[in-house]
Amino acid sequence: MESRRAEAFAVRQENFCDTISFFAPGLKRFSTEEFQQKTPQAFRPVSLTGSACALQCEHCQSKILEPMIPLNPKEGLFQLAKRLHQNGTTGILISGGSDKAGAVPLKKYFPDIARIKNELGMRVMVHTGLVDRETARQLKEAGVDGVMIDIIGADETIREVYHLNTTTAAYEASLAYFSEFGLSIRPHIILGLHFGQFLGEYHALEMIQRYPVHSLILVILTPLVGTHMQNVPPPSLEDIEEFFYRARLQMPKTPIMIGCARPLGDHKVAVDHLAVDYGLNGIAYPADGVVAYAREKGLKPKFFEDSCSCGSA
Repeated sequence: MESRRAEAFAVRQENFCDTISFFAPGLKRFSTEEFQQKTPQAFRPVSLTGSACALQCEHCQSKILEPMIPLNPKEGLFQLAKRLHQNGTTGILISGGSDKAGAVPLKKYFPDIARIKNELGMRVMVHTGLVDRETARQLKEAGVDGVMIDIIGADETIREVYHLNTTTAAYEASLAYFSEFGLSIRPHIILGLHFGQFLGEYHALEMIQRYPVHSLILVILTPLVGTHMQNVPPPSLEDIEEFFYRARLQMPKTPIMIGCARPLGDHKVAVDHLAVDYGLNGIAYPADGVVAYAREKGLKPKFFEDSCSCGSA
């Protein structure tokens, strides 16, 4: 394993500068001895649907939406963003539950999104779900800074975890539409999504490789209380390590980040150290001690209080 770690880290050194990014967006309060979140209001997540989601995926069941700011239809998206902006927020993540086709209901909000960009000058990231060509076009016209989408690489996972009647081709089509209109693409892969097991992750990686993405975000199945996967063990560190290695070698020039979602405790500490070892470019909510470890590897830490999807190497 040491030779593989050295190989992957050398790929990083060949293609990136010697900085590593650490992120603490305002999804939650965060503080360690190495990284103190000072402006938690800087980047805030908004759910267009509140806690409602038609899919009720096995791993989530709307739990991921609960920490987000629910949109009050009477206030409207622009007014909500304006209120946040007045309180020091400079960027927002627009997300929400999916409809039965796997799409976040974005279309009626595009005029407000354009106003948020043009009148408030805020950074706007959008978690889209599956999109059609027209949605991709309107996202571009609205001027969003980036689009985020979970890429699923196995039809079985789409059916059994996401409860969707579609195939991996729909996810690749979304990537193609984003690329066609020149959007800044920040795809996510959830490691262990199929009930803690690897199934379509490498196919997802292959799909993403075919498109000019801004960065790749890796998250890890986290058993959430109150979901059907609450007792599912997360994927093994061996499987995660293998994926980090292959992702770094297969996407040598693409910034690869560890996103917000991953198990806590010793598992998180081990994952974050592996991320440094295998030459990944950034980590959200880093475990205590990881910043010092990165320095030991010759890396210079940079700290951000927005989403890892906003950052690059």
